[in-house]
Amino acid sequence: MIAFRSTVAALVLAALFLIPAVGHAQCSALLDHELRPLAGKTPESLCRHQGKVLLLVNVASKCGFTPQYEGLEAMHDRLAPRGFAVLGFPSNDFLGQEPGSEEQIQDFCRLTYGVTFPMYEKVHVKGKDTTPIYRQLREATGEKPGWNFHKYLVNRQGDVVASFGSRTRPDDPALLARIEALLAEPAPSEPPPAAD
Repeated sequence: MIAFRSTVAALVLAALFLIPAVGHAQCSALLDHELRPLAGKTPESLCRHQGKVLLLVNVASKCGFTPQYEGLEAMHDRLAPRGFAVLGFPSNDFLGQEPGSEEQIQDFCRLTYGVTFPMYEKVHVKGKDTTPIYRQLREATGEKPGWNFHKYLVNRQGDVVASFGSRTRPDDPALLARIEALLAEPAPSEPPPAAD
């Protein structure tokens, strides 16, 4: 009886260790990073966004493109129920246009633009200190942000499929068409639609 209990306990412990490994293995290399939510203390895995269509944007509060927050929030709000998310990454890399603390950035975004989409810790999007996820985005597209509000579009499998410059507004027809096409594709866990 003791041997049986020991075996069961060992199997339960093994399962507990394997479950996170299996979930982690399903995460794309691009999203396999941990970053703190803006003004948060504990890093979280970006793998939590796996299976969604994502628009990753380097943002700044004191930029001529800052009003794009409004369109990004509207897009996020409208498309989130269909498996879409905007992810914001504040960066002070372009003429110091994001100088505030993370708490100040968070307050500005919420109070000025009503931002509810996920925002993460301040990052570097260029130079020798480029944050790993932005290094991967650059390598995948051959494009690095030339300014604030550069946008990378990621499919449900976690692959970067397009890059859009800062001047591309959230309501740009080409951007919206690409997003709609990706949202029309089945999620990785969904079977493909039956042929007629």
